[in-house]
Amino acid sequence: MEYSIRELSELAGVSARTLRYYDGIGLLKPLYVNEAGYRYYGENEVALLQQILFYRERGFDLKRIRQIMYQDDFDIMSALEEHLLELEERREHMDALIRTVRQTILQVKGEGRMSDAERFEAFKERIVRENEEKYGEEIREKYGDDEIDEAHRKILNMSEADYERFQSLGEEIKKRLQEGVTAGIRPDGEEAKRIVILHKEWLGRTWKQYTKEAHKGIATMYIADERFKLYYDQEVSGCAKLLEKAIRYWVDKI
Repeated sequence: MEYSIRELSELAGVSARTLRYYDGIGLLKPLYVNEAGYRYYGENEVALLQQILFYRERGFDLKRIRQIMYQDDFDIMSALEEHLLELEERREHMDALIRTVRQTILQVKGEGRMSDAERFEAFKERIVRENEEKYGEEIREKYGDDEIDEAHRKILNMSEADYERFQSLGEEIKKRLQEGVTAGIRPDGEEAKRIVILHKEWLGRTWKQYTKEAHKGIATMYIADERFKLYYDQEVSGCAKLLEKAIRYWVDKI
């Protein structure tokens, strides 16, 4: 079945202006354009538009979506399975948050008791679950079960202050990398050094024992494995590469 741009706009809930923009940036080309200049879309374009909207829902920017969808090995079925896994993880996390809110309400009302650790359990469990599901096989093979299990225990046993510091470190590292890539900073510069120092502290809050060799090893994984790379490159491409180069330059100097 074919759709005019107006029909596809109404079907997908996306404005015709947006569809024209997607065409202009090479993200979603129409099946053909007729002599009058009207765009028409077929089944393949409809499927690709759905993928774009799934990725947008997950927070990917348009540049990153285009890079993913137009790789030679892009497969819609694999992408759908990835979307499903991500959405199921979100649902599990939301269920845990709902339980936490309900328990907190009962405590405020004086109808229940909740430890300080339980207040943050849902947030910490999500970190552990996501790390295990996304990277578990690779990091366990590289660092061993004992190291990874200990890292997970450290996360789950974090105090409120430790957890907040861990989270703020992760966000600050991402923010500085994004600003650094945008500004074109050098990996051997002082700002890159500061990023590596922060990254070292961030790793140390979960690792059983920090070593420079392990720091370099995980830097390699940031650029060698697409999933690790995406953690830093999801919003601004080039962040993982900058971090890897900065770590290699500075890790033996700090």
